[in-house]
Amino acid sequence: MNQWTIKSLLGVIQPEAFKIGPITIYWYGIIIMVGMILAITLSQREAEKFALPDDFMIDLSFIAIPLGIVGARIYYVLFELPYYMAHPEEIIRIWEGGLAIYGGVLAGAAVSYFYAKKKRVPFLFLLDMLAPHLLLAQGIGRWGNFVNQEAHGAEVSLSFLKKLHLPEWMIQQMNIDGIYYHPTFLYESIWNIIGFVLIYVFRLKKEWLLRGEAFYSYCIWYGVGRFFIEGMRTDSLYIGSLRISQLVSLVMVLFGIFSLVKRRYFTLITPPYYSEGIK
Repeated sequence: MNQWTIKSLLGVIQPEAFKIGPITIYWYGIIIMVGMILAITLSQREAEKFALPDDFMIDLSFIAIPLGIVGARIYYVLFELPYYMAHPEEIIRIWEGGLAIYGGVLAGAAVSYFYAKKKRVPFLFLLDMLAPHLLLAQGIGRWGNFVNQEAHGAEVSLSFLKKLHLPEWMIQQMNIDGIYYHPTFLYESIWNIIGFVLIYVFRLKKEWLLRGEAFYSYCIWYGVGRFFIEGMRTDSLYIGSLRISQLVSLVMVLFGIFSLVKRRYFTLITPPYYSEGIK
């Protein structure tokens, strides 16, 4: 009985999904792709409500997704530069993990800005369309970390995990070299999906959200969740003694709150998300 069979019987999910000739397909990539496809599909349906072209979101995704992946990898590599300078051949191994979501979001936001400008669509309006679906994609994508047994928290006991009423296969996946760890991937996934539902529902209510407020809500919701969950993780990127993601999360939350208050109470004319025309 080989190692793969033994681990499978114990309930541990392997990173490799299947092979096509010499090419190995990883669960991490499949899961990330599922999240992206759902986000694109929902965003395109939202775009169609405003009579935008059928390929509006598809065209954006063809640019934003590849550059977002590049941005996520560059962000991660920059904060682990000593290691990757010693192992430059590993820089392209994104299938082994090492994608920092904040790098992807920043790259995606930059692409969206220029795309919105080219298509003559308000940038904040585009971000409002994307915001809840991005949370959904992030919530799904965390399961890629689960399969890779990464982005977990500190050591916990088996009894602790059982008290969370987790299924056995999930508990076994959190057993790494005989030690059980906090399933922080699960906490963030649940948090993101709840945020997706809330922002999506609020956005459906006409006149409830002003332009920009869905995006600002995303900044607050995701930033708060990531700040606290990041504090539980053992693989954080640091600047000195500061966790980079906590610092970025705090900036996101403050930016979201400031912008939301400014938009709601100090901006004289602000159209609701669902308004006559989008110019």
